[in-house]
Amino acid sequence: MMLLQARGRMSAPALAQALDVSARTILRDVDELSAAGVPIWGDRGRSGGFQLKAGWSTQLTGLTAPEVQALFLAGLPSAATDLGLGTAATSARLKMVAALPAEWREQAANVASRLHIDPVDWYRSSETPLALQEVASAVWASTRLKIQYQSWRGVSTQEIEPFGLVLKAGAWYLLARPVDKKDVLTFRLANIQSVSPTAKRFKRPARFDLAAHWQASTQRFEAELYKHSAHIAASPRAQTWLANSRVKVVPVPEDTFVDHLPSGWKPFLLPIESVAKGVRQLLGFGAEVKVLEPPMLKTALQLELKHISALYPSH
Repeated sequence: MMLLQARGRMSAPALAQALDVSARTILRDVDELSAAGVPIWGDRGRSGGFQLKAGWSTQLTGLTAPEVQALFLAGLPSAATDLGLGTAATSARLKMVAALPAEWREQAANVASRLHIDPVDWYRSSETPLALQEVASAVWASTRLKIQYQSWRGVSTQEIEPFGLVLKAGAWYLLARPVDKKDVLTFRLANIQSVSPTAKRFKRPARFDLAAHWQASTQRFEAELYKHSAHIAASPRAQTWLANSRVKVVPVPEDTFVDHLPSGWKPFLLPIESVAKGVRQLLGFGAEVKVLEPPMLKTALQLELKHISALYPSH
């Protein structure tokens, strides 16, 4: 019913493909809907198909505009609250449950009580930027924003066209296009120092896919960020740490290196941003990780260990 309501006339093969069932199942379901009083009928021929009576639609007990927005955040209560849609998300869930057949309501309640999504990683705190709701309003309404943004280059004032918001590991990001540029850039909302809404509307590109653009940009960012790599050997204990921390390491053949490894130790390729940051990263593993290459990382690690040792002179 929702497919026909949204798309108009559809053939049985098209409905079958959209719902991942057979055309015979579609025909049987159409008969059952018609018998239940749904005004649906079909026409034969090349341009035929099934359609609903003009003007007829299903009712979802009067969802409001904020509730419709909140539906997509129903599984993320913290995100809905941050965006100012916490109350709307609650009422939207209640209306959706009320619209379900009685035998489905218990299943819906089970999902709500047995599935909780926590987007913040371990030992991290979530951030709720002060300007989040103002930025979200501009995203929903497709209106430009003037912002003061703190980047590593300094503070700049920009007018931007906000395309979409992303919540990643407890941090909010905005994908937007500066009015004087063609490319869509990523802004961390915590770095936005001030926001001035404008009444200027913009036309969002029809082919812009927020999820696809975010995935491509994060892959590009990681490739540019981790330009170096360290060959390391990890003890069984360190291998567990690496797995639990979800660090991107690549196993390498054990005969790649001349160094003799203790029993149970395995070599890996670890991406690092720089030698200095690689030292800080590897110090957390203590004696459970050994650097095999490159030599400059070994030297920097040994020097740092000497400095650490000097802080704790023996008596």
